[in-house]
Amino acid sequence: MHVAANASVERAPREDVPGDRSLLIVEDDRSFLQRLAKALESRGFTVTTAESVADGLAHVERAAPAFAVVDMRLGDGNGLDVISALKKRRPDARGIILTGYGNIATAVYAVKLGAVDYLAKPVDADDVVAVLLAKDDKKIEPPENPMSADRVRWEHIQRIYELCGRNVSETARRLNMHRRTLQRILAKRAPR
Repeated sequence: MHVAANASVERAPREDVPGDRSLLIVEDDRSFLQRLAKALESRGFTVTTAESVADGLAHVERAAPAFAVVDMRLGDGNGLDVISALKKRRPDARGIILTGYGNIATAVYAVKLGAVDYLAKPVDADDVVAVLLAKDDKKIEPPENPMSADRVRWEHIQRIYELCGRNVSETARRLNMHRRTLQRILAKRAPR
């Protein structure tokens, strides 16, 4: 996973960020979590991080933030539990669900539980900020240069490969793909 290259650029705090800039990020991919946290701090947010549902719920209980960015699938459960708890403690909070496993039914359910949007990973920090700060009646513009479908597929395969401990056979089994096909994909460079 990656946060787009422009996410690491230092920026001055944004004027349009509301007075309460508290933001909770719940993500179990530590390197992605650190990059996203740094990118959002540079955009004017006061960031708290958590790597599990339990830790995220504890942060919400201690001090419910104004904003949350939560991964859907975490090692100890579903990120929607954090969004639900946040909306109960602070109804005005704005939360986003991130996932590498998007589908329409889950997106609808996330919004019903109080998420303001549902973004597929990898995600650009500017897109996260745009969704967090968007007025409810205003849709954000689609990205100028979105990732190609080939790149999204390649990122997904790489993530599963890493989660399987770089075991080609196990990755191929989980992706329901022939081992040789997977080896050819892994041998190629990332598509643009």
